[in-house]
Amino acid sequence: MNKRYNIAVLFFLLVFGACKDDFLDRKPMDSISDADVWKDPALVQSYVNELYVDVWDPFIDSWKVMHTAITDEGMYLRDKGTDVVLKGTFTPENMGTLTQFGRWEPYYKAIRNCNLLFENMDHVPFTDEAMKNRLLGETYFLRAYFYLNLVSHFGGVPLITKSFGLDSGEEMFVERSSFEDCVEQIVADCDQAIALLPESYGADHKGRATKFSAMAAKSRILLYAASDLYNKAANSNALVGYVGGNRQERWQRAYEAAKDLLDNPGPHRLYQPTDSATENYGRVFLDNHNPEIIFAILHNKELKGTSVDLWNGPNGYHNWGGNLPIENFVSGYQKRDGAPFDWNNPEDAANPYVGRDPRFYASILYNGAKWRQRPTDAAALDPDNVIQTGRKEVYNASTNKIEEVWGVDTRYSPIENWNASITGYYTRKFLDINVDGQFFRGEQPWIIFRYAEILLNYAEAALALGRESEAREAINTVRTRAGMPTSTVSGQALVDLYRYERKYELAFEGHRYFDMRRWLIAESLMNVPAKGIDILAKLNADRKTYTYQYKIIDVAPRQFNVKGYFAPIPIGEIQKNPKLQQNPNF
Repeated sequence: MNKRYNIAVLFFLLVFGACKDDFLDRKPMDSISDADVWKDPALVQSYVNELYVDVWDPFIDSWKVMHTAITDEGMYLRDKGTDVVLKGTFTPENMGTLTQFGRWEPYYKAIRNCNLLFENMDHVPFTDEAMKNRLLGETYFLRAYFYLNLVSHFGGVPLITKSFGLDSGEEMFVERSSFEDCVEQIVADCDQAIALLPESYGADHKGRATKFSAMAAKSRILLYAASDLYNKAANSNALVGYVGGNRQERWQRAYEAAKDLLDNPGPHRLYQPTDSATENYGRVFLDNHNPEIIFAILHNKELKGTSVDLWNGPNGYHNWGGNLPIENFVSGYQKRDGAPFDWNNPEDAANPYVGRDPRFYASILYNGAKWRQRPTDAAALDPDNVIQTGRKEVYNASTNKIEEVWGVDTRYSPIENWNASITGYYTRKFLDINVDGQFFRGEQPWIIFRYAEILLNYAEAALALGRESEAREAINTVRTRAGMPTSTVSGQALVDLYRYERKYELAFEGHRYFDMRRWLIAESLMNVPAKGIDILAKLNADRKTYTYQYKIIDVAPRQFNVKGYFAPIPIGEIQKNPKLQQNPNF
């Protein structure tokens, strides 16, 4: 197949590396053929740059939905294909938002482009061997990333390591490989990338994959591979898990992969630029090139920038609500002293947003949270610039009556209401308080791998191997940065603490969807309604002060079907390839 490239796009990619913007999405228009590309090392570099465009980026994706919306973390305000997933009614014909998350067709197109490079690289007249090795390493990493995401959603998938042309015939009909074989292919690609990639780049190449990016991908796939979902007793379906072998050896490999990175972290560490635990955590997701980031998609607001502030901010700022935290998740944040929060505790219930885990304040916009200056049409309604997701009683002297007034960030807001939260919360994490999302775009990186994840991967594998002291140390390292007390617990209490840390340290970053499934806990967590909070500020007798009343409410029904542990193979792919076997229960 003759693939053509726009020379302006290729030049732009050479200059700006992996940064993503409108320009990268333009269709090839002009006259550079395959043959031309493989004659010119500069064009090959542009070819590799373009592979980064296929890395999924929720900060600019047109669907605007994040994995958060189909987990116990949150929901999406306007459905966007999440409803069929959350009610367990999705099918191979209607996968809802899993179509976008699973990305079967886009990833296989990207994998084909990776394979084309491998097949042609020896014909390119490189004079710079380091550049050649780097480009090969980047491509191995990217192919590993694409397969990692496919396998995480579907289980075993067809392993295709060569390109097909229009004359390939039935050779293009490839069966699904076993889950085990897919894991080994991803690990092999990661190992190739680790051997070829540099540890860092100069300013002109920020955003490219490094050796540590590949090490992080290897750590994740081996952790997943050792987990409960893929190691069920007496499993006989090799597409969705192991049918033999030694699980402890799998945990050992996961342990070693994480430990290799922690023992040789290069520039990477937990990010702590200030004395504030909340600010340290929040800035991980705002400060480009900070040392915690192992691999991320970068954005340039001058070219396009991110829309995450607009899509997820409060309606009282003319933002769109979008991915909303739910009470099921918010209630789980510990108190600052490490004790659990409990709505049945009168002291907790009277002041639910006081004295919580510092990450709560960096992740959740709640009623009364300080936020940025209101737009002109809302300034008089909120001179204090605090989130208003509840209602309050106001004494009307002219009528001598008490009236209820709804906050400007509610569905009865006088500003806008189509975009108001129905849970009583908005996402704070990822949002930049200095960006007015109504008019401007941000530069927040979408982080795919970061140092804290590797610490947690290491802790999980260490726990499975009985190395409690090592696991506890890694968990406490994460907690310390978060401003939480260290712990000395052991046994099941340590496992529970680990799962708490992973849930709240990695909140909204796309991990929870997979963690619930690989731990086989989705059935218990996703068969209850999504909940929100109803808040009433009730006037006291002095008609000046308030007592707040909180009521947990159901906002959306949910039902988890056992088939939901894996996404279905899209029906269109099965119709194109008769050798594809569908996942169980579809």
